Amino acid sequence: MTTVETVGRIRRAYFVQHQSVREIARRLHVSRKAIESEDGKFRYERTSQPKPKLGEHIAELERLLAQNESKPRRERLTLVRLFEALQDQGYEGGYDTVRRHARRWQREETGRTATAFVPLSFDPGDAFQFDWSHEIVVLGGVATTVKVAHVRLCHSRMFFVRAYPRESQEMVFDAHARAFAYFGGVCTRGIYDNMTTAVDAVFVGKERKFNRRFLQLCNHYLVEPVACTPAAGWEKGQVENQVGFVRERFFRPRLRFASYEELNAWLEERCREYARTHRHPELRDRTVAEVFEDERAALMCLPGAPFDGFHAVTASVSKTLLVRFDHNKYSVAARALGRPVEVHAYADRIVIRQGDDIVAEHPRRFGREQTVYDPWHYVLVLAKKPGALRNGAPFKQLALPPALERLRSRLKGSNDGDRQMVKILTAATIDGLDALEVAASEALAQGVTSADVVLNILARSRSAPMEPTIEAPVHLKLSIEPEADPGRYDALRSPKRAA
Repeated sequence: MTTVETVGRIRRAYFVQHQSVREIARRLHVSRKAIESEDGKFRYERTSQPKPKLGEHIAELERLLAQNESKPRRERLTLVRLFEALQDQGYEGGYDTVRRHARRWQREETGRTATAFVPLSFDPGDAFQFDWSHEIVVLGGVATTVKVAHVRLCHSRMFFVRAYPRESQEMVFDAHARAFAYFGGVCTRGIYDNMTTAVDAVFVGKERKFNRRFLQLCNHYLVEPVACTPAAGWEKGQVENQVGFVRERFFRPRLRFASYEELNAWLEERCREYARTHRHPELRDRTVAEVFEDERAALMCLPGAPFDGFHAVTASVSKTLLVRFDHNKYSVAARALGRPVEVHAYADRIVIRQGDDIVAEHPRRFGREQTVYDPWHYVLVLAKKPGALRNGAPFKQLALPPALERLRSRLKGSNDGDRQMVKILTAATIDGLDALEVAASEALAQGVTSADVVLNILARSRSAPMEPTIEAPVHLKLSIEPEADPGRYDALRSPKRAA
């Protein structure tokens, strides 16, 4: 490359020293074309690239390129594969010629198909955008792919993110409820992509058939759902950009937390910190938090109660009082046996109902082939099978208060210890564990470990307490207090009294 210093030496040699072009080219080792350049930039541009071997194959190459561009990105062939296909049709030239022509064709094609966009502007409280992203974190020492829900207010750019194990519908409901509570209000419109948890069918244009439960969520918060055109992410470009920003700023380096609760508490604090410290992209003299405070007044008020965001599934109860849901099993109360139940799956818990009766409630598990027991669901079964208390799987994790645990240890030594303990535990379903613990403590204090004694103490505690003595007013008090005198009955039997 000819430098500016070389250009100066050439010009001085030619115009000042009056040397010939040949002599300057020989002495400075530059080409004559560079010396004779009029503008002094000394560049050489080829006006046309000769392609003696590719010429008759150009049409076929461009056809292959166009066909390749129409395929999904993962199915497209490399230029080497296109070069080999061209060789099969008689091309005898080199790969570089094919590569240069393909690159030039791609640049020209990009220029013809480039799309222009119109900047969007949103009024305060007008709309929010929703999307999901997948991130990798370490939870409890295990590398885990979490699903992160992103909610962004379009006017103030205030955003909320929360991590979940799944992208299922109940997670969508929970993310909306928590985001609206975080913002302290709701926008009039929600902008979404065509996620299956919200959209059942995509029709021509903007017409959609939204999921019934998702519409119930929108109706509860008075939100008008708007679905983007398929493969048109720019229609919710703010939240799309937010996904990349949050991944870069929040999830790198890889986060390490003990649980989802700790992770989400940290993410919420990062959202607040971002709003306090970053400038609004349009109102550069104000922070995102300051613009959000103005937008808060334009948000719709939250309804009295959050949306009951569960996903309902009908299930049957096995003879071991277990209900299967999402590859795991959950125990139910014994009274539920023999009739179908409805599983209400929330983001963090499982509620199992029979009509209006709640027969079980458990923290939700997201692994596979796990069984979640509540030992108290099986206490009524123990009345007929008391031997199951010692080896029954639900009772391996039965944690009793201290007095009841000591009573259980002492009863293990007797022949009918299991049966007596079952009688004691059955009483807890009626009187409650706290009352039973008090009765067990009193029995142990008396040195007795009998179920009958514990139940007797419990029955006496259920009896109605004696009414307190009422102090009589002064004017109602007796002037002569009555005396207990059994001899008065003998006076009634005397002959004089009889006469």
